[in-house]
Amino acid sequence: MPRRWSNASPAAFHRRYCRFVKIRRKRDGLSTLYIRHPARAEGEYALAQYALVADGGKLVQQGEGALRNMTDVVASSRRVVLMLAASDVTLLQVKVPPLSSARLKAALPGLVEELVLGDPNDNVLMPAPVSAPDGSRTVAVVQRAWLAPIVKLLLDQGTHGVSALPAQLCLPLEPGNVAGAIRGTELALRSAQFQGLGLDMAGATPEMMLQTARSLAGDAPLKLYVPQQQLGEYQAVSAEAGPAITLEADDWRYWIEGAHSTSLDLVPGLGSAGARTADWKRWRWPAALALLALLVNIAGLNVEWLRMKGEATVLRQTMLQTFRAAYPNETVILDPAAQMRKNIAMAKAAQGQVSSDEFIYIASAFGEAMRTVGRNEAIASLEFRERALNVKLKPEAQDPALVNQVKGPLEARGLSLTETAPGAWQVRSTGAKT
Repeated sequence: MPRRWSNASPAAFHRRYCRFVKIRRKRDGLSTLYIRHPARAEGEYALAQYALVADGGKLVQQGEGALRNMTDVVASSRRVVLMLAASDVTLLQVKVPPLSSARLKAALPGLVEELVLGDPNDNVLMPAPVSAPDGSRTVAVVQRAWLAPIVKLLLDQGTHGVSALPAQLCLPLEPGNVAGAIRGTELALRSAQFQGLGLDMAGATPEMMLQTARSLAGDAPLKLYVPQQQLGEYQAVSAEAGPAITLEADDWRYWIEGAHSTSLDLVPGLGSAGARTADWKRWRWPAALALLALLVNIAGLNVEWLRMKGEATVLRQTMLQTFRAAYPNETVILDPAAQMRKNIAMAKAAQGQVSSDEFIYIASAFGEAMRTVGRNEAIASLEFRERALNVKLKPEAQDPALVNQVKGPLEARGLSLTETAPGAWQVRSTGAKT
């Protein structure tokens, strides 16, 4: 045994062992925990049988214990399937009109009011997903105040989801047969996909249990699952109970197979009480890391903005100094770059120079280009706006080839031509005046 384990105290050894078991189970891919909950008639200290099943269907672990002591095994499972004792769940056959799911949920208390004791709203009422050929539908009834704490306990122990199924509907069913199971003093029978019953027969002998099961099954063949240690005792009296009774030793594989054949889950009937509450403690460190990353990014952006702002301030001061040095008489300086361009253009104009983005230059260059291709008469109108010459051609002069003919002479003069619409051109300086 490793030294760090052998020298540990019993409590520390137990904690380390539990962690080791959890890690080992997660590594082995354990997924679903099946629990056969004892009947309420057995008392609060009755033991529940459980089986832990891997994703591939392999039975990895089984045992029994009180639900409150199953924290380790529940936490290691992704999902818990809780099989409620057949005597604790009543399956009613109710005539149900064709209603949507929402309306059926609202109408169920009134439909079962005469069939249940007390207030129907004190119970979880869950209808089967489909109706029988005669229009009736199975409605599972279980006491809400009893089921809710059980589901909450399992969720608090760490599982990701809980399903609660009537145990009588988890019996494997063969067409034309009735399946049954005896556990302690409880008898469970399943006669159809969503039909079954459960009886608490405290004080009954094995012969009485078999006779009751035989009479409730009617004429159909009966397959009865009994505890392994009582199989011989029941076989000894099975002939006296009636014909067509097959006895088999109870085994978890039958219940797991049967649980896959039903979809009548009672947990949705609990509403929010059956939903797992968010464990925000698990997200403390991810949230802290995300917040830290956000703060780092915000700080980085602010540092970069301050750096660029400083560079912009230095650049503007340099431009102002350059402008004041060139034009010391200017008192109002709003945009040094724009005012510098304007002053340079005015100086060139005073010396007789024409800029390449002025109307005179663009219009004269365009006129020469049109004369070069011999289509001077094609111009309908000229408009100069925002340092661009907008030209409209006469309808009869619109020719796609004319655009390419005019572009060459204009490009030689540092101008570009763009056809903005059929018969509409825009001529603009490219800044490369020759």
